[in-house]
Amino acid sequence: MTTLIEAVDLKQHYPVRQGVLGRQTAAVKAVDGVNLRIQRGEVLGLVGESGSGKSSLGRTLMMMERPTSGSVLYEGTDLAIRSHAALHPYRRKMQMVFQDPFSSLNPRMTVEDSLTMPLRFHQPELNASDRRNVAADTLERVGLPRSMITRYPHEFSGGQRQRIGIARALIVRPDFMVADEPVSALDVSVQAQVLNLFSDIRDTMGLTLLFVTHDLAVVGHIADRVAVMYLGQIMEIAPTRALFASPRHPYTETLLSAAPQPTVGARRTRIPMKGEPPSPLSPPSGCVFRTRCAHATPDCARARPELRPRGPGHLSACIRDDLTLVPAIGDSTSSSRRKHMA
Repeated sequence: MTTLIEAVDLKQHYPVRQGVLGRQTAAVKAVDGVNLRIQRGEVLGLVGESGSGKSSLGRTLMMMERPTSGSVLYEGTDLAIRSHAALHPYRRKMQMVFQDPFSSLNPRMTVEDSLTMPLRFHQPELNASDRRNVAADTLERVGLPRSMITRYPHEFSGGQRQRIGIARALIVRPDFMVADEPVSALDVSVQAQVLNLFSDIRDTMGLTLLFVTHDLAVVGHIADRVAVMYLGQIMEIAPTRALFASPRHPYTETLLSAAPQPTVGARRTRIPMKGEPPSPLSPPSGCVFRTRCAHATPDCARARPELRPRGPGHLSACIRDDLTLVPAIGDSTSSSRRKHMA
């Protein structure tokens, strides 16, 4: 497989300003030195607790926000140094599905207006009739009838609105998509339908997908690989099955212990994290997870650990090679995960 998009020492620091003159006094390190490769055609799950920097990383990869430093390489081209005008051809190739399906749609625009707007910018050669036909076809692709194209967002349910948001991202036929918590605002029964839709899209269109979520059960069903993020840094990256069966970072072990178990009667001991999350204004020295880690040693504070190989395609940023961590209970990554969910 070839690399489609890559982050190289990527940082996204948001300035904190105070005083009448608004001078910068500190910076929130939302993304702090991330190195990440996403292969063409794969689904990479990005997980972590709230505030870990997942959404900031997704928005920076999309160049919705310029990185503070580092590079975003799209097929080897550094997007971070290109001008706004030079980024225009890449806007069609990279699309995003947002978390809230209602606020991401203009309440004063019909579905047709929302879907045809991207075509006006990226395919100006199409006339109004062609744009309407493309919009109607895309609406059917996401499971909604063509007749709904004249309706407004308030006339749809949450799941239907999210399908419209997906259709808007798909209408220009992108190569890469970031889905930022796309099912967290939906009922459980609707979540499965939307996840099935993402699986269908990936299989039929060969789409490359970064799926941002806090739900490990979701990535177990949809992702080929999983990256675990904490306080702006990647703690572990592994194939999905390997991550669930053999976590190599204590933070991953803690997340797995908190996830609901799919097997009836299956139980495991919750592994709590110590204290409160550190402030991204001033993260701990060395390993940023050490202040909450039950396995931390004085060596953990001396230097930031790099991602190191722990198995085929399995990387972990932990210096404790002697640890035997508890795997997830239940086969959340069975061979049927790519099939339709019930």
